[in-house]
Amino acid sequence: MAKSKSKESKTKTKKKKKVKNLHPKVDIYIKSSYNNTIISVTDFDGNLIASSSPGQIGFKGSRKSTAYAATKAAMDLAEELKRYGVKEANVKVKGTGMGRQAAVKGLASAGIKVKTLMDVTPIPHGGCRPRKKPRGS
Repeated sequence: MAKSKSKESKTKTKKKKKVKNLHPKVDIYIKSSYNNTIISVTDFDGNLIASSSPGQIGFKGSRKSTAYAATKAAMDLAEELKRYGVKEANVKVKGTGMGRQAAVKGLASAGIKVKTLMDVTPIPHGGCRPRKKPRGS
C-alpha cells in the first residue's frame, strides 16, 4: 500500500495556461507632453491591457518628443493589440505635445478603427487667484 500512495502523490498536476481575453473594443489614452508621449490601452472596465511610449521603442533624449517617435510607438502598440483581437477604439488625447495627432495617425494606419476621438486636456475655469497687491509706494 505504501508504494501505491507514493506513486499517486508523484503525479504531476498540469498548470492551466493564462488565456488572453479578446477585447474587440477598447479605450486608448494618449498623454502627450513636451518631452514624451505615453499611450495606454484599457478595456471598458478600466483594466490596463497594454501600453507603449517612444522610450520603450528605443528613442532617447529629445527624440522622444518628436511626432515620428509617437507614430512609431502607436504602430508598435497596434501590433501588440492585434494579438488581443482589438478592431476599434475610443481615443482620448490629453496634453499639448508634438505627438498628439501623430499617435492617432499611427493607430489608424496600423489598422485600428478610431471610432471616437476626444480631447480631455484639463483647462482651468477662472484660473489661480492673483497675488496680493503691494502696499505703499
